[in-house]
Amino acid sequence: MKTKLRMAPTVLLLQLAVRVLALPLYLLDFLGVWSWICKRCFPFFLARFSSVYNRQMASTKRGLFGSLQEHAGPSGALCLLESIAENRHVQFERFVVAAGEDMRPVADGSVDAVVCTLVLCSVQNQERILQEVRRVLRPGGAFYFLEHVAAERSTWSHFWQQVLEPVWYLVFDGCSLTRESWKTVERAGFSKLQLQRLQAPLSWPLVRPHICGYAVK
Repeated sequence: MKTKLRMAPTVLLLQLAVRVLALPLYLLDFLGVWSWICKRCFPFFLARFSSVYNRQMASTKRGLFGSLQEHAGPSGALCLLESIAENRHVQFERFVVAAGEDMRPVADGSVDAVVCTLVLCSVQNQERILQEVRRVLRPGGAFYFLEHVAAERSTWSHFWQQVLEPVWYLVFDGCSLTRESWKTVERAGFSKLQLQRLQAPLSWPLVRPHICGYAVK
């Protein structure tokens, strides 16, 4: 307890120092320029990051998604709600443009599986996202997730995540380093949950803490 109390002022002081160093970014954000820059540049960064991430996480993703077919419907076909950019073998049914918190274009109980990768770190309302996931899943359908999360408390990784969180959130367009997303998944009301915490083999230490697994409706 004393260690945590000592660390809190240190975190606040370092956050202040980082904010001072990032003052030009905050000024651009105040003027509305940073949002304009993000909308034009962030997609290119994200495409590059996704390519590297998928390569470094290939083994983890194979292990996680290997059981997807087990949740196929009676016909044997798997109705999946996810991006198909890197899955050209998947038969495309339709493209839905909607916020994750409000997926009204997707009917109740209409999909066998929902795949969520690096989404919960930046959405506005995690609880609402998971409510929508449960709504669109058929009974027995599965929600697969792979997310970077807050590190274990009282670790140096968690310390630096806290220090850099405000600037990270600004620079990376709303991405949070300190979300304990596993707690939201655990509270979502799924009938079965398989959840694993791991240190991902990534180049950036602050995003190595991950959770992965699946939950069954």
